[in-house]
Amino acid sequence: MTVERPAGWLGTPSGASWPGPGTLHGDDPNPFVRFRHLLWAHDAALGNGMDDDAYVAMVRRLDDAVAEVDGAGFATTPLRPHPDLAAAVGVGSLLAKDETGNVSGTHKARHLFGLALHLEATGVPMDTPLAIASCGNAALGAAVVARAAERPLVVHVPPWADPTVLDRLADLGADLRTCERRAGEVGDPCVHRARQLVAEGAVAFTCQGTDNLLTLDGGRTLGLELAEQLVDAADLYVQVGGGALASSCVQALGDAVALGVLPRRPRLLTIQTEGCAPLRRAFERGVESGDPFADANMWPWNEPSSLATGILDDVVYDWQPLVATMLEDGTQPLVATEAEIAEAHRLVRAHTDVPADPTGTAGVAGMLAARREDALDATRAAVVLLTGVER
Repeated sequence: MTVERPAGWLGTPSGASWPGPGTLHGDDPNPFVRFRHLLWAHDAALGNGMDDDAYVAMVRRLDDAVAEVDGAGFATTPLRPHPDLAAAVGVGSLLAKDETGNVSGTHKARHLFGLALHLEATGVPMDTPLAIASCGNAALGAAVVARAAERPLVVHVPPWADPTVLDRLADLGADLRTCERRAGEVGDPCVHRARQLVAEGAVAFTCQGTDNLLTLDGGRTLGLELAEQLVDAADLYVQVGGGALASSCVQALGDAVALGVLPRRPRLLTIQTEGCAPLRRAFERGVESGDPFADANMWPWNEPSSLATGILDDVVYDWQPLVATMLEDGTQPLVATEAEIAEAHRLVRAHTDVPADPTGTAGVAGMLAARREDALDATRAAVVLLTGVER
């Protein structure tokens, strides 16, 4: 089924090309160097007077600064088979991309590093504040990258934020602002305050494509790596909070198909929890109404709760590209029970050496949900993203 591309699709720069054998830096371990001819950050750099060497030097300089702050810079993360986990879940083949060893222990810093490159390439003044609403992995990734880039970061956090995370954010120099819910306020107070600061001149330094579409640029590096690493047709199970991870991945994989790197894109299966499932609700409403991208389909979930705390966004900000992709693939959002969230975490820790938290293992919970719904295709390779180190 062919579906019109909705809002939230980033696309590729004119003249985008895949790194081939013999191309300069074509085997570089840093994805922001290796895939630069597919990235808008590189396009912006060239458009603002840099040459290719200057862009690469900019990446190296910022990446070295990230390594000083966090202990290591960016490098391709592994995609490995896990036969014991596959057997436990009930599929013949299961591949897991391990993001727990990435900068700040998750994929989130990819998004923010890409934004930091854009800021430098386009000459945004160094004293311009950066704004984010998060109290978890996105905030930690933003704080690491902002510290490395020597830019001021304002982090909007809820009153119940984890003190350990807040301490780390403070150590990284972030300006922490606690956001209480105001009378009659609907939606996330932290998001509202961050957007207010952006309206006053700050830059949205976030993992939400609806607030800064260019955040998908750095996120796409994960999908571009997957395109190099995949061999067979597969089903891609991706946990969804705000939606930028899944959106970035499927867009990058689609770009790889368009460039002839992959014969076909993996099918997308998204996962949320029963305690916060606005994507399934929006998908079903769109199918029923015949208008899958109507803004009215997505509204805040009341009192989100789950062991998978990193995917409790009350709305899926980047939901429209996900709905378009699932309609095209003939799939639909999966909703895992809390028991499946807990069991997936137990299985990953028992059958792999990946130290992922319950959010990071929620893709496996989606496979358990698919099995419960008789929707698990055991004949196709399954791919999950283990992202979010246990802290």
